[in-house]
Amino acid sequence: MTYAGHSILERDADPRGIAAIAVDRSVFTVVAAGEILGIPIANVRTIFRAVGITHIPLAPPEVMGLVNLRGKIVTAISLRRRLGLEGGEASLSPIAVGLEHRGEDFALVVDEVREVVPLPEGRQIAIPSNMHAVRAGLVREVHQIGDKILTILDMDSLLEFGRHTPS
Repeated sequence: MTYAGHSILERDADPRGIAAIAVDRSVFTVVAAGEILGIPIANVRTIFRAVGITHIPLAPPEVMGLVNLRGKIVTAISLRRRLGLEGGEASLSPIAVGLEHRGEDFALVVDEVREVVPLPEGRQIAIPSNMHAVRAGLVREVHQIGDKILTILDMDSLLEFGRHTPS
């Protein structure tokens, strides 16, 4: 399956699924506000269009609402809002990454999906000291891949709303 010229790994497309890839050293890449970010592939279940998101009154701003994912109601989270990134929201038919974390399913709404990227050994760098503290709290690690920097998200922090909120 491809989207926007990039290959997309969808668990249902291949019976071996994500488990066929070295899970511990690979990430699924997405784009939010022009920034490429990595999600550990062990958490990724599927990619889908998040249509019909139902607003939840009094929810945190990063929670877009609830969406139906194959008959299951899941929480839709805006990655842009969660990271405190500037810019407009995704399209009227946003793309979401179906995630599983600690037995719960989520829909992480992103601007674009990319591909699975293996993380090369020895290319991890320190989290930049000038990164905003809230943002740094949502980052697991940073890798240099070629001339690019890839930020890997910490799913525990990203999906726990009481600890870290953008300012």
